[in-house]
Amino acid sequence: MQSATPPSTVAGQDAPVPLLEVRRLSRSFGRLLAIGNVNFQLNRGELKAIIGPNGAGKTTLFNLITGALVPSEGTIVFDGETVSGRPPFEIASKGLARSFQLLNLFPNLSVFENVRLAVQVNHKRRRSWFREAERLPGVAERTAQLLERIGLGPFAQQRASTLSYGDQRTLEIGLALATRPKLLMLDEPTSGMSPLESQHVAELIATLSETLSIVLIEHHIEMVMALADSILVMHHGQKLAEGTPREVAADPEVQRAYLGGL
Repeated sequence: MQSATPPSTVAGQDAPVPLLEVRRLSRSFGRLLAIGNVNFQLNRGELKAIIGPNGAGKTTLFNLITGALVPSEGTIVFDGETVSGRPPFEIASKGLARSFQLLNLFPNLSVFENVRLAVQVNHKRRRSWFREAERLPGVAERTAQLLERIGLGPFAQQRASTLSYGDQRTLEIGLALATRPKLLMLDEPTSGMSPLESQHVAELIATLSETLSIVLIEHHIEMVMALADSILVMHHGQKLAEGTPREVAADPEVQRAYLGGL
């Protein structure tokens, strides 16, 4: 989806300043080249989808960008600062948040408590020795606002483990949003969902993309074509193609490798 605000520019230039730049990025595991010489950039306010068959290197690319893996070669620049090889917590503190293929929730806590903990972690007075964490100024209010934003307000006091699978995935997005990210990275957010659940998550992502930069790994091609400003196609750990949804869908190499003649 297109951002409501124009991307930042360098004074005197028309070119937008990228929020994320990946330059000649490679990662090997022994003799296996999992990611090979990948280059791309993400402009502020852009929603970029990463697609490709299983084993194409999509999640490995996510892990390199977010610090879970260290690149063998190449550079990652986030918000003007090189973050290649830095630990995940340090990269996250700069405004990059992600979800995972597998759920990362506190199943025995309520929906409200799950999000409140994420909000507390990012509160400037979270280390106050003489104040109960749940009474930190603004924490309860921001938690309630986030739950309304992701559509889980009515389930605030429900235990997270009792939510439907689709709502649990939505809750995980809420935890990522609690960090006030500049960039939200979503790894297969609709994986395992029913068509109705997938539609709800797609609508949420479309709304979030109006104010957030997003990188999305997704296998539902129809959803990708509807949501993405640009698409990066991965194949055997390398960039096969990149462009608008229309350009990618018309690319013969992409059709042969992945889209099955779409």
